[in-house]
Amino acid sequence: MPHHRIAILTDGYSTPFVAKTAISLLRYRTEDVVAVIDATASGSTTQDLLGCGGAIPVVKTLAELPEVDALYIGIAPPGGKLPDEWRPMILQALRRGIDVVSGLHDFLTEDAEYIAAAERSDSRLIDVRRNRLKVTAECHRFRPGCTRIHTVGQDCSLGKMVTSLEIHRGLVRRELNSKFLATGQTGIMISGDGVPIDCVVADFVSGAAEQLARRYEHHDFLLIEGQGSISHPAFSAVTLGLLHGSAPHGLVYCYEAGRTHVKGLDDVPLTPIKQQMDAYLVAANLRHPCKFVGIGINTRNLSDEEASAEIERAESTFGLPACDVYRTGADKLVEACIGLRGEVLAE
Repeated sequence: MPHHRIAILTDGYSTPFVAKTAISLLRYRTEDVVAVIDATASGSTTQDLLGCGGAIPVVKTLAELPEVDALYIGIAPPGGKLPDEWRPMILQALRRGIDVVSGLHDFLTEDAEYIAAAERSDSRLIDVRRNRLKVTAECHRFRPGCTRIHTVGQDCSLGKMVTSLEIHRGLVRRELNSKFLATGQTGIMISGDGVPIDCVVADFVSGAAEQLARRYEHHDFLLIEGQGSISHPAFSAVTLGLLHGSAPHGLVYCYEAGRTHVKGLDDVPLTPIKQQMDAYLVAANLRHPCKFVGIGINTRNLSDEEASAEIERAESTFGLPACDVYRTGADKLVEACIGLRGEVLAE
């Protein structure tokens, strides 16, 4: 996205569970964010409110921000519905000529009032999830040396995107030719490109993932953002489509320490990690030879000592390098991906 003065709207929904889009924008596009809008926390900073962004202010209304070129919807609630109470502020932005960017399932571009306001001010309505992708997978033979690493995991919303981004950034810091491939709305808002895979028609999910990877196969490393999980009661189809479309060489398994049940389905226990990992390997290898190269652990609910113990336990149990990319950095996983590329080149 070409916006460089962004206001993020989270008003009344500023929790880690719902405002994950805002949190990721604050972390990865810090220099572009002017403020977060939340009347319940105005006067504080985003660091106080969401744990990131430093001194970026939290304000009560858009009227307090004279120079803004875009209003980003900063939440990803269950069901993807745009809060009705936000309509006046969205209209205010459009009337000022400010673009409005949303990753929700409620499309701005299907609302007559928003469309009319945008047309009058020459502002843009950008629905990140909206697409017309209809491309069938062709079992493409990727360029030799294009090493594809895909994050998969235990459940939704536990760090697959962040793990992919941090590995990518680590490779770039070493001056290696890497590209992050976004497959969800937040990743697309961060990188400015990608495929909203959960809004692609089912028959074309694998084809859309394959097309995205083909577009960037001139890079030496592709870090492909994961979605859902292979055992998720609702979202497993998208997970499988990404596995087969991107044809990864390596997988990084992501989980949250202490999580026991599927997000949003409190009566559905999570599938045991070893069983999930076995299922990922079977599914991935149906398309392309693949193996696990590391573990990304979300230790947000653990103390430093507990986190260290959890990382050691995972490494001992699975025989793979493990880390919490927020807490300990991604160096172990970066090294594992570099090692994988050596194996790919030797084939």
